[in-house]
Amino acid sequence: MDLAKTKWDFHRCSLPSEGVLLVEFDRAPVNAFHDEMWTELRHVMHHASLNPGVRCVVLASKLNKGFTAGLDIKDQLAAMQNYPKDPGRQALVLLDHLRDFQDAISSLAECRAPVIAALHGICFGLGLDIASACDIRLAAENTTFRIAEVDVGLAADIGTLQRFPKIIGNDSKARELALTARSFGAHEAKEFGFLSKVVKGDREAVTKAALEVAKQIAEKSPIAVLSTKHLMNHARDHSVREGLEYTQAWNMGMLQTEDVSNAMKGVLSKKQARFAPVPLIQRVKAKL
Repeated sequence: MDLAKTKWDFHRCSLPSEGVLLVEFDRAPVNAFHDEMWTELRHVMHHASLNPGVRCVVLASKLNKGFTAGLDIKDQLAAMQNYPKDPGRQALVLLDHLRDFQDAISSLAECRAPVIAALHGICFGLGLDIASACDIRLAAENTTFRIAEVDVGLAADIGTLQRFPKIIGNDSKARELALTARSFGAHEAKEFGFLSKVVKGDREAVTKAALEVAKQIAEKSPIAVLSTKHLMNHARDHSVREGLEYTQAWNMGMLQTEDVSNAMKGVLSKKQARFAPVPLIQRVKAKL
């Protein structure tokens, strides 16, 4: 599938440089997510992961107002009117819905290519879930974050409570922000480790900065890049010893790639090495 030529309802896809896929949310006025939008995001990321030509993804917003206001509450309230009245049956419907929703956002973390979040303006609720599932986060100075779920009567359930504390490495700060739902800005977010960089300017500036990082990543060996992401994801949820042993098993295969010698020759010759795309060996199974 040609992601850039495919017409999506709520996402705009383009290939601004070789190996870099730019995915921009586009649902006016504030990119509020309903079921169709997050289902489409999963579809986009599924195909990005399968595409050998995609070596890095930048996730941004097409709208000047912000990255996303989070969940479309009106749409969610309307959907709840159609739930079964029986508590047991309603629980099963909710279970299936939550699992699908979580899988959609986890598709960012599970994408074979690294995903860079280019954040600006409002980034509330689900916006934190999405940003936390990305590999790298950059934000414009005007970005405002908020783990807003407690203010609508629920615990965040799409990934923030699982990923955010591990990213920032400060359990007390994570609990404070999740329990109070207070807003915090880009500079505070960088201070406690959520962001790599705060970019001067607005939407266009942070998207440009993210694309520059993505271009650097896309020039590297795709075997090395996907392996690095995979091993860091594994290490996050395992002990150091388990991570080292898993890396032994992984790299005894991956070190046999021609990319190692090509990269070394490039270093010695002071020329940019060129690497073949990673072939699609097996289709990823995804519920679309």
